[in-house]
Amino acid sequence: MCVVAHPDDESLGMGGTLARYAAEGVETHLLMATKGERGRFGTAKESPGMAVVGQARARELLDAAAILRLTEVNFLGYIDGMLDQARPAEIIARISRSIRRVRPQVVITFGPEGGYGHPDHIAISQFTTAAVVKAADPFFETLGLLPHSVSKLYYMAWPSAKWEVFQAAFKELASNVDGIRRVAAPYPDWAITTRIDTSRHWRTAWEAIRRHKTQMAIYGKLEQLTEAQHLTLWGQQEYYRAFSLVNGGRQVESCLFEGIDENAQSHEYGHTDHNPIRQVWEN
Repeated sequence: MCVVAHPDDESLGMGGTLARYAAEGVETHLLMATKGERGRFGTAKESPGMAVVGQARARELLDAAAILRLTEVNFLGYIDGMLDQARPAEIIARISRSIRRVRPQVVITFGPEGGYGHPDHIAISQFTTAAVVKAADPFFETLGLLPHSVSKLYYMAWPSAKWEVFQAAFKELASNVDGIRRVAAPYPDWAITTRIDTSRHWRTAWEAIRRHKTQMAIYGKLEQLTEAQHLTLWGQQEYYRAFSLVNGGRQVESCLFEGIDENAQSHEYGHTDHNPIRQVWEN
């Protein structure tokens, strides 16, 4: 299960990973906190309104999910730019219910720095981490759903080389939050616990990114990157293993499922037939 804040986070940040595991037959679920209502609307100088933008971005997300061959897209319905103001008990309970319903072995989300300090990214990292704990709590009631222990939780961990290529196509990723300037925060190479080879799926990830058409006014410069640069961005994906119930140590992983019993993996996930994506509104 991938838990992120805005439509396009899944493709830009983790698209290669989602495409790889979906292609291998793993059920891949996406939990989306907002519809990106405050995002751009193509080249329009003025926003047509949050409702219109949100509807467009939700449609784009479903298009991207089809390219990535996701099993299901779930919407929480929070407002873009206000995720850190959500009531913690409420949103943690809702994410926990989703975890108990889907029963994922692995959850991936943003790291505590939110990539480049985005408050929504930081909030979804904190809420997801808390929800993973809550979902396993037998004393926490979630409408009759049984407790579920996630085996592994990962944070997206882009190293400096990846940020350098990404920002070569953009102006510097920076923002001012509470009067303080925030910029991209690369993970040091030694802190990365997991490197996933997605080189066979980078074109799929890139095609999914391109489905977010309202955002292509800023992403258009990615079209000018060389194949080598695209491979740097989408051909390998890095993570920090925040916790694992099944493995540990300093050896760098090459698979998110390392340490998980292979029989359990094939039993719970198996190969899917990639029916049309289910769209769900989580209560």
